[in-house]
Amino acid sequence: MKKILILDGQGGKMGCMLINSLKLQLPTQKFIALGTNSAATAAMLKAGADQGATGENPVVYNCTDADIIAGPIGILSANALLGEVTPAMAMAVGQSRAEKILIPIGKCRLFVAGTQDADIADYISAAVREIVRLVREDK
Repeated sequence: MKKILILDGQGGKMGCMLINSLKLQLPTQKFIALGTNSAATAAMLKAGADQGATGENPVVYNCTDADIIAGPIGILSANALLGEVTPAMAMAVGQSRAEKILIPIGKCRLFVAGTQDADIADYISAAVREIVRLVREDK
């Protein structure tokens, strides 16, 4: 079983969408919700995450041996998500050996050339497809 981290901040809406969709396609897979704040963590746990933790240390600690990390593109950028992503969090995500599934969100002040202007649901679907592929390729 892969160690899959879902990182989110603010209200955790994106993380909830990811967890809801992933639980349908990978019902036996465990998911760890890591929130930059307690509201995001609580929302992702309510959405079905198996474990959850909040703040910098859980992010830094869990990124060291994660297989897959998913969340908004801002998790790679210090001070993104209105300052909720600390420099240590961004570094931990960036240095992790995990596959990173990043969802482009304009609110992170990052523009990714080549991404089409899509609805958040379309980006979530694409992220879920990639995570499912990564989990199933090892079986």
